[in-house]
Amino acid sequence: MKILFISLGCDKNLVDSEEMLGLLVERHHEIVDDEALAEAVVINTCCFINDAKEESVNTILEMAQHKKEGQIKALIVTGCMAERYRREIIDEIPEVDAVLGTSSYRHIVEALEKAVDGARYESYAPSDSFPVLTGRRVLTTGGHYAYLKIAEGCDKHCTYCIIPRLRGKYRSVPMEKLIEQAGELAGMGVKELVLVAQETTLYGTDLYGEKTLHILLKKLARVEGIRWIRILYCYPEEIYDELIQTMKEEKKVCHYLDLPIQHASDRILKRMGRKTTKADLTRIIEKLRQEIPDVVLRTTLITGFPSETQEDFEELYNFIDETEFDRLGVFTYSAEEDTPAAVMPDQVPQEIKESRRDELMELAQEISLERGASLVGQTLVVMIEGKVCDEAAYVGRTYADAPKVDGYIFVQTGESLMTGDFVRVRVTGSMEYDLIGELADEFTE
Repeated sequence: MKILFISLGCDKNLVDSEEMLGLLVERHHEIVDDEALAEAVVINTCCFINDAKEESVNTILEMAQHKKEGQIKALIVTGCMAERYRREIIDEIPEVDAVLGTSSYRHIVEALEKAVDGARYESYAPSDSFPVLTGRRVLTTGGHYAYLKIAEGCDKHCTYCIIPRLRGKYRSVPMEKLIEQAGELAGMGVKELVLVAQETTLYGTDLYGEKTLHILLKKLARVEGIRWIRILYCYPEEIYDELIQTMKEEKKVCHYLDLPIQHASDRILKRMGRKTTKADLTRIIEKLRQEIPDVVLRTTLITGFPSETQEDFEELYNFIDETEFDRLGVFTYSAEEDTPAAVMPDQVPQEIKESRRDELMELAQEISLERGASLVGQTLVVMIEGKVCDEAAYVGRTYADAPKVDGYIFVQTGESLMTGDFVRVRVTGSMEYDLIGELADEFTE
């Protein structure tokens, strides 16, 4: 069948989508990108925050309307919204033929076959079921980089977050399975592995009785063809000495860490259910920068958490001003049903949440401008992402930039380059978040 596959939400959800695509292609189904050509539609949904929930609902309703009007024979909903609102979807949207929960995506082929035969299909594996790699993935990232999901679920239970209810407890993927998949990805041309999970730093604690992310990194660094290994979603309190030492020793491991701190007011951190204080965060960041001087640190913040005062916000603002994270994203607090924070008193008005977010993003832009200007004249190693249309230029990323969330470097050259090439680039200019450069005299890397 011709199938339109729509993947919403985070990179961890994207890995699930790529696994499902692999299963469908193995059964000789054809993937299309136009609903007018599709005989079936699969929507892998997200409902982490209200905006994501609205996008998922609107997409489902849009495709349901197409099913009413056209040739679509099956509409399948998977992922977080399917897990959270399983009964509502089945009862209120009759056009949906099948619903798969977050741990049931391996049943996508069976769901499609049942739906085409006219039967409604549901599957919800236990939320503590073991994560399974289904086989060869269909990459949607261009083929030069790929996400490697090393664990499923979360045990943190932050008061604003619904993920533990949707994804279950923390379960690491066995190391041998990850090494096997990394080898397969390298064989497909992948040069950069981006390690993701709800929390990467706890990898192995459930399987091996201790943190073993550093051991996984060492083994991944031995996979032939992989040039960069990047780590996302590291809870700051879980950073440990062996991980830092491995980052220093293994040349393939990027000096880049994503540390989602969320806030810097001790009072707000405690209400969020976070396990750090401002003093802890300062200590961890100082240690990372001392041990790895060129480390690039990214973080995410939440403004307008219930009862956040102007004093709390100013404490956060000053902390960011002093710490100067290299990369930073800010979200306004979203009250999610069935979370403790949603029923806390003193909810902050939306306009204040947004105003505080904008202030932080203006500060982040100033820091980014200073960082970029300091790089002018330096020569950096760049992975080419693609060509700029109608120009003698390419777009690429340095080790300091994670795909999709950070900046780019625009490389002006008449040379012929390929996506995934590694080249040396001299920085000639900078913008708010991006750099401009030209190939170095000896540009091959």
